[in-house]
Amino acid sequence: MKDKDNFLKNAGINTRLSHMGNSPFDFHGFVNPPVVHASTVLFPNARVMETHDQKYTYGTRGTPTTDALCEAMNALEGSAGTVIVPSGLAAVTLPFLAYLSAGDHALIVDSVYGPTRFFCDTMLKRLGIEVEYYDPTVGAGIEQLIRPNTRLVHTEAPGSNTFEMQDIPAISAAAHRHGCVVTMDNTWATPLYFKPLDHGVDVSIHAVTKYPAGHSDILMGTVSANESHWKQLIDAHGQLGLCGAPDDAYQVLRGLRTMGVRLERHQESALAIAQWLEGREEVARVLHPALPSFPGHDLWKRDFKGASGIFSFVLAVDDPQKFKAKAHAFLDALRIFGLGYSWGGFESLALQVNLNDRRVTKAPTEGPVIRLQIGLEDVTDIKADIEKGFAAVRQA
Repeated sequence: MKDKDNFLKNAGINTRLSHMGNSPFDFHGFVNPPVVHASTVLFPNARVMETHDQKYTYGTRGTPTTDALCEAMNALEGSAGTVIVPSGLAAVTLPFLAYLSAGDHALIVDSVYGPTRFFCDTMLKRLGIEVEYYDPTVGAGIEQLIRPNTRLVHTEAPGSNTFEMQDIPAISAAAHRHGCVVTMDNTWATPLYFKPLDHGVDVSIHAVTKYPAGHSDILMGTVSANESHWKQLIDAHGQLGLCGAPDDAYQVLRGLRTMGVRLERHQESALAIAQWLEGREEVARVLHPALPSFPGHDLWKRDFKGASGIFSFVLAVDDPQKFKAKAHAFLDALRIFGLGYSWGGFESLALQVNLNDRRVTKAPTEGPVIRLQIGLEDVTDIKADIEKGFAAVRQA
């Protein structure tokens, strides 16, 4: 196994994805690790039961199946340890509960995932934690927002729905000067296109529901920490009794094997659609970090190795009173695109973005914002479907 690990460190990403997180000869040579269902774990004697001096002690503390996924994520993230939780939202909220206490102050990026904001405004508030939202473009200027009781800075790049880029190294450096833990929701890029811990982040968060699972049928999250923050994370994970199901862990492991080639297709198709949309008169703006026209493009180009398949565009609508009607007309005319909240699967999805909860950053004024997840369908067919949407807008 050690020889294999050493070889994989220098191998290409698709080679690594094909071989990490499995050890066939630990399981009679079978390529995939078995699905181990467990709650009760037996001990050989009373002394071992008392001391917990064996690898597995109870189902909530992991099984060979969930450990295989954790090992794969550690290899991808370069982390000291990874925990599995039942959803992407749980992956965001676990670090908040692990590192924050009553009386603490947390800085949360204003372009944050909507359900994360709801958790901050309800649960964290009830627990006596003060939350302040900051401009995603603040960069090193975040130091001016840090108070003596600031304990955590949460980042997300690109931002949900509007895809603002953040200067993660600068924010991390400023936060660390004041003893703050830095967390990042890196679901958009996956560890293939951005490795948060290499850029100063302490805790990397993923909804592996999305690209790692890849087939729109699994809910799961992972949280990976560096050495200095690992123990507090794993302790909180155990205290809260959070764990991921072994069947789902198996499916995510299976999805990881093809994530590299799937992401290449998502990236290529999404960029082709985004560039095409930039030339359409029906479109006011395209919000995609890999486009040179996007305000945060230089940060994306500096720090990221690629782009995934989700971005937004602003539909050009003159009358604000018609924003909703025009957006609905566009969406209802689509046939290849499904109308759904998630992304990262094989199918294209679309929705109208709601930005009413923003505190600092403002919604585009040129028209409604439409978010697209570009799936694995042929680009020609995707364009034809969007054309149907534009035709419907003209008639609305």
